[in-house]
Amino acid sequence: MAGVMTQHAAAGEADAGPLYLPSGPSADLHGEAAGYPIADPSLSVQPGNPFEPKYRVGAFTHLDEIFKTRTVKRAAAPWSFRRAPTDVNYWHFGDRSSVRAYLARNPVTGLIIAKDDCILFEGYQYGRTDKNRFVSQSMAKSITGLLIGIAVSEGKIRSVDDTAETYVPGFAGTEYGKTRLRDLLHMSSGVEFGEEEDNSRDLNRLWRTMVQGYSLFTRGTIKSIIQFNKRIAPAGTRFFYASIEPDVLGVVLRYATGKTASAYLEEKVWSQIGSESDASWMVDKEGYEIAHGFFSANLRDYARLGRLLAHDGSWNGNQVVNKQWLIDATTVRPSDGYLSPGKAGPNLGYGYLLWLLPGTRRQFALIGSYGQIICVDPSSKLVMVQTSVERSNEVWPFWATLMQQFAHG
Repeated sequence: MAGVMTQHAAAGEADAGPLYLPSGPSADLHGEAAGYPIADPSLSVQPGNPFEPKYRVGAFTHLDEIFKTRTVKRAAAPWSFRRAPTDVNYWHFGDRSSVRAYLARNPVTGLIIAKDDCILFEGYQYGRTDKNRFVSQSMAKSITGLLIGIAVSEGKIRSVDDTAETYVPGFAGTEYGKTRLRDLLHMSSGVEFGEEEDNSRDLNRLWRTMVQGYSLFTRGTIKSIIQFNKRIAPAGTRFFYASIEPDVLGVVLRYATGKTASAYLEEKVWSQIGSESDASWMVDKEGYEIAHGFFSANLRDYARLGRLLAHDGSWNGNQVVNKQWLIDATTVRPSDGYLSPGKAGPNLGYGYLLWLLPGTRRQFALIGSYGQIICVDPSSKLVMVQTSVERSNEVWPFWATLMQQFAHG
């Protein structure tokens, strides 16, 4: 791919820089004629992700201009990747393909392929650059899980077998309060929450009361959460994707550490992995980070996070996240078979707010709606970061191709 790369290296990076494309697939649909506009701030009063396709490129890289966010400051001394632009031998429906052809077919805003400390490919579409911050969507859930792990290793949280009400008095006596942190990390609380039922009924209800902060009957983060208080299954017996469960954990984290999630992330992770840019995290009406989504970061900083995970929490000899925590977070115990790939989802399994890939090799992913994904293979230290404005299933055969070509040694 070296022949299609432009020479716009970021400061401190090697000479061969990222590929920058001013357009992308279905660019008219995604707002090219209007300069990829940022959505009208009035859309922020609507629940969920209210952005029409023409606004997504702009909104997904300028979320802090639409919603209130908290800054996660970059490292004092940024760490740089090496670069080794490399051809990717990719076959698509029997035809020889390439990374650039993959981009031409898929509404990807940014893509990095890295192996350990070396970037093999970095590219952007729709006029995005390495200076933009890209929204995580639900990849933030996995970041919340990492912070819980750090709090456990520091003794601020004693055990994942503690219940949420152990740390948050406002959860006392409620169904979420009586749920173990382990079951919340596994999204297996058994508490009813309709993530997608009835046109995202409960997710929208949570948005209105917690994020926007208005309702005739509920106010604040904790009360917004405990309005969902009906148990429909024993905890720890079934997987059911529910964005509210990391929100419960986010409140536990605040009470256990005495710090905002952004401050804790900055201190424990972002400053430790040589991040080059400030990140941001959307906050709700009461000032809690929305633990289930809406973190935004530079693409290479997502790759740094992926590298940390590929090294099982170690960064150049410094153990940032407890190794055993990450192994536990990405391994299904025999007693938790319902979380296995093919059972938690059609193809994927689930760990501690991380998706588990099928097969005997330990691989996992952070996944967010509209095609945000970080894939990690610890054995080879291969990492892929992709941000997008629409989901595409081609990402999985593409990752499989990368594994075949680069996941050796």
